[in-house]
Amino acid sequence: SSAPAIGTRFWRLSHLIMRPTLYHVIRSSCITGCLLLLLLTQSTRASEQNILVLGDSISAAYGMSLDQGWVAQLASELQQDYPQFAVVNASISGETTAGGLRRLPALLEEHKPSVVIIELGANDGLRGYPLATLRSNLTALAELARDSGARVIILPMEIPPNYGARYTSGFRESFRDVAQETDSVLAPFLLDGVATDPTLVQDDGLHPTVAAQPLILANVLPSVSEVLAEL
Repeated sequence: SSAPAIGTRFWRLSHLIMRPTLYHVIRSSCITGCLLLLLLTQSTRASEQNILVLGDSISAAYGMSLDQGWVAQLASELQQDYPQFAVVNASISGETTAGGLRRLPALLEEHKPSVVIIELGANDGLRGYPLATLRSNLTALAELARDSGARVIILPMEIPPNYGARYTSGFRESFRDVAQETDSVLAPFLLDGVATDPTLVQDDGLHPTVAAQPLILANVLPSVSEVLAEL
């Protein structure tokens, strides 16, 4: 055979030998790359932590869009110093401690939060529910969250004095007592500086306005930052 013919056959033979090898190299590289991407994705997800807010209309941004409410503002505020935390707002207008207690187990299972913020009880008080029931439900909520591995922050509520001094003071003390008994963090009254200012309350006389939301956040944020700094 001539030299060019031999060279052509040699190139074809080399191509046949190298093609499977090249295929395996490329395939291995793709698999390795995909596995690395999967590991990085899982690592990123593992580093993400949830803050669950379980509340009523105050946290559900009643009378405004959700992104105007204090919970959404909390999420934005935390992005700078705590970007690994995502805020899950599970608040529903009209919610009571009993309703929150029914929903909490599924929420804990789904979101596996590192922190649970409980903002419930106002509707219990406004409806005149027994204080023993309020305390029992708040305790169960805090214990469920704590036993799941989450740190608990309780946002205390206040009710108008026309419910009577005994009921009003007992209502206020319920939040303090439950926080102490369950080793939860008791935040300041979230409507401090808001509830007594008519310009910051909607026409219904109960719910805070859009302008009040930064003030609510300012009342809550120190307690949240304190807990996050310890995690």
